[in-house]
Amino acid sequence: MQKTAKAVVWFNEVTKNDIPLVGGKGANLGEMTNAGIPVPPGFIVTASAYFDFIEKANLHDKIKSLLEPVDVHNSKQLQETALKVQKLITDAKMPAETAIAIEEAYKKMGDGLVAVRSSATAEDLPEASFAGQQATFLNIQGKEDVVNAVQKCWASLFEARAIFYRQEQGFEHFRVGIAVPVQRMVQSESSGVMFTIEPNTSDTNTITIEAVLGLGEMIVSGDVTPDHYTVNKKGDKILTKEIKKQEWKLVKEVGAHGKDENTKIILTPEEQASQKITDDDIIFLAKIGKTLEKHYGHPQDVEWAKEKGKIYIVQTRPVTTIHKGKESSHDIDAPVLLSGAPASPGVAYGPVKIVPTPDDIDKVMEGDILVAEMTTPDFVPAMKRAAAIVTDRGGRTAHAAIVSRELGIPCVVGCEKATAILKDGQIITVDGSNGKVYPGKIEVTTDVKIRARGEVKTKTKLLANLAQPEIVDRVAKRDVDGIGLLRAEFMVAEIGEHPSYMIEQGRGQEFVDKLSTSLAKFAKAFHPRQVVYRTNDFKSNEYKALKGGEKYEMDEENPMIGYRGASRYITDIATFKLELAAIKKVREQYDNLWVMIPFVRTVKEMAGTKKIMEEEGLKRSDKFKLWMMCEVPSNVILLEEFIAVGIDGISIGSNDLTQLTLGIDRDSSKLAASFDERNEAVMLSIEKVVRTCKAKGVTCSICGQAPSVYPEITQKLVEWGITSVSVSPDMIDVTRDIIAEAEAKLGVK
Repeated sequence: MQKTAKAVVWFNEVTKNDIPLVGGKGANLGEMTNAGIPVPPGFIVTASAYFDFIEKANLHDKIKSLLEPVDVHNSKQLQETALKVQKLITDAKMPAETAIAIEEAYKKMGDGLVAVRSSATAEDLPEASFAGQQATFLNIQGKEDVVNAVQKCWASLFEARAIFYRQEQGFEHFRVGIAVPVQRMVQSESSGVMFTIEPNTSDTNTITIEAVLGLGEMIVSGDVTPDHYTVNKKGDKILTKEIKKQEWKLVKEVGAHGKDENTKIILTPEEQASQKITDDDIIFLAKIGKTLEKHYGHPQDVEWAKEKGKIYIVQTRPVTTIHKGKESSHDIDAPVLLSGAPASPGVAYGPVKIVPTPDDIDKVMEGDILVAEMTTPDFVPAMKRAAAIVTDRGGRTAHAAIVSRELGIPCVVGCEKATAILKDGQIITVDGSNGKVYPGKIEVTTDVKIRARGEVKTKTKLLANLAQPEIVDRVAKRDVDGIGLLRAEFMVAEIGEHPSYMIEQGRGQEFVDKLSTSLAKFAKAFHPRQVVYRTNDFKSNEYKALKGGEKYEMDEENPMIGYRGASRYITDIATFKLELAAIKKVREQYDNLWVMIPFVRTVKEMAGTKKIMEEEGLKRSDKFKLWMMCEVPSNVILLEEFIAVGIDGISIGSNDLTQLTLGIDRDSSKLAASFDERNEAVMLSIEKVVRTCKAKGVTCSICGQAPSVYPEITQKLVEWGITSVSVSPDMIDVTRDIIAEAEAKLGVK
């Protein structure tokens, strides 16, 4: 049950079910506190307080107008816009009642040093694991500084990297809120991270622990290379210990202005060579890790710290890169150029691009090898283009390692001298499975960490939601049965011109050729697996933003429920025919391309759309399937009549269905906390759709955000008899496992 919209809640007042109110970090801190895990005390400034601030400061429209024209792949433009949005937020006045609530909670906790951390409501979820999207402020003391730090956390929701990430993941900017946990600081003598599986191979029998002396932020940032310990989960036996030299540590000291600040302390030779925690500590941590994994029912990525002999857990989140493929087995017979820690398996080659700072990420092109001292979240756009990553510093749980595993690209960390030895343009081969870098191009056939297609069999198909051609080859290698939602909008935006404008200029065929070229990349990569293309669902304001669009588009008060989807197709038939021509052109070579019609309000609209398609030569057959999106309540109410028109499948668009069922604008910051697909009315609608489709013998899928965000919805869908689930690429392996477990419980064969 969702808590009331208070500005401040204590850890023991929330659980893992309260992500919309307190975000992923806040929900886990509450869950662990209530489960008896040793967590430093604290409170959370809720996402409701953030949304209230945005409304009362009249920031929504100002922020939206800054973000709408941004090309997130233009790093300079993105950075400039992000700074403008953040300034709007930090310059605005926080509501007095919120500031007072924060100050009183801080005083009740006992004043002193606190950590003020961001907890976005779409962060630390299985599909959104790029670490460090928002800000954290440590060693904050004094009520005014705490209030200021909270407001800075709010502003960090619009860091360039966070804007980029949301855009790439398909999250609505104003649907994602931000909560702020305020937690007593642990004066870390040593600290680190723990994975309750081996993160590189996903060995479920092994717990991995990394440790440094001093504050733990050095691990994720990659500033130092940590000790690495592994523990056998079954017998609580230490399997391996890699003791790394640590030349310095971060500690908290009182600075010149009376403020506690992070200070570098050079370690003695004995300290540099020492094991960072005792064997007893390693075993104690492993036991906590097993407890957390059992409690959550899923492998965990845990942050810990040790103070005055006591170990505290400061955060836990689900491990997002679980892959049940075979461990890589290959032997490269070549001289080794560099050695480091294997951080993400696989082998790739390409030209070196040395990136000293995030300001230099534009130099990394598709297929380059990104080489840096270490990476931060600001490097992510370049990391997505890279074929592999090599760093001087960091361990297997550093930022570079986590993101590389998420992206499915090889990574070697902790090479010490990569940026000094390697040169821009030099061709190297990176073996992320064994932690080696070789000179030149070496082609290796190897089992990488990405699970081979079909290795885990489920009756319920697992499909992917995709939009961008540049990642399709990588996703096609995953354990996925096809594409359940191929979005047209990115491809149309890349063309950049209104189709009616191009028709008027006699350039309609140019539109067809450009769209078909993009579509063919998806159909080819996945052939013969199904590729379900959702015809263009641009709204009038989005069409208007295209070149020439001003002439053809009217202003609408609410484009979200305006002239879009099927209503366009049966009205602006000439434009729709261009899209159909592109589909036909691709199908001449790849017959796995199907069509899905979005936002169909009436049975008559569906019948009219189907008639136009048939007149253009796109008729249903064994090789060509026609699906309809189910995202308007009328689709649920009259589902049997829609099916009777003659369609092969239904795909539930949970985003719009939730919006229209609850009467909530999904862009509304004020109502974002109430936008929840798990609402009973939405779930009853989804259940009716799945069961009706099953009874009528048509396929039923879901392609909205719900199954990517809430695994419990996926379990219900399987129980009701859904035929496929389509999720974001990050969630492929996790969702396959959820489906397999659900089918096993139901005895599905």
